[in-house]
Amino acid sequence: MSRLTLRISIEPHSESIAIILEGRVAGPWAAELSRTWTELAPSVGTRKLSIDLRNTTYADGPGILVLREIYAQGATELVTSTPWTQYLAEEVTRATAVQTQEEL
Repeated sequence: MSRLTLRISIEPHSESIAIILEGRVAGPWAAELSRTWTELAPSVGTRKLSIDLRNTTYADGPGILVLREIYAQGATELVTSTPWTQYLAEEVTRATAVQTQEEL
């Protein structure tokens, strides 16, 4: 896989669904993730959702916005393993926390 692409894998289980991202959540790949989420969202239902960022190498502004949109849907866990992916998870959750406070 080229370092400039994004591989999106979906692992559905009876009580959870995992979205596994490998590569760059940027440019046209952010749009592809958004399209994938639009198709997947109706099937999530009450299942727990996890987004595996462990093999994510980069995310631009639109990519972070798509991740925020997915994260904001409910019981979503962000899986990280490096300082970079931890930082990305903090960026994704930061705006969601601010939005929640503003809505109060």
